[in-house]
Amino acid sequence: MASGSRGAAAGAGAAGGGMARLQEMRKMSIDQLRSIKEQTDLEVNLLQDSLTKIRTAATRLEAASSALNDLSLRPQGKKILVPLTASLYVPGYIDDSEKVLVDVGTGYFIEKTMAEGKDYCERKVNLLKSNFDELLEMANKKKSIADEVGMALQAKLRQSSPST
Repeated sequence: MASGSRGAAAGAGAAGGGMARLQEMRKMSIDQLRSIKEQTDLEVNLLQDSLTKIRTAATRLEAASSALNDLSLRPQGKKILVPLTASLYVPGYIDDSEKVLVDVGTGYFIEKTMAEGKDYCERKVNLLKSNFDELLEMANKKKSIADEVGMALQAKLRQSSPST
């Protein structure tokens, strides 16, 4: 029963704005409002987690792009420190600064030219930023809905509690 009402509240909000959604919420029981509030809060938290992961991935790709730019300026045979992990580096030499290995995920690497590697990083960063913007808009809408449901729930609870 709550899931049908949840869809009605969300649909009314999308189609008719906040007033229609608020009128729908006034018709709901306290249990229905609690259920919607919990579901919406969960969705907001999941979206915020996704935003954090996207931001982290974009930062890593920007760092990789910066490293590619730095690497392209170094001459062949130059001694460098090669990262094995985030905190472990080993000494190495630049063999060919025009070819790079690009991590495309799940342990797969593709050899690309320096220009292709930079382009790959740039495209991925742009994609992540676009996804970030879309998710941010969605998270803000869900947060607004959660706040409205919370206010409606508080109003219902005040109405149902006996005055002393």
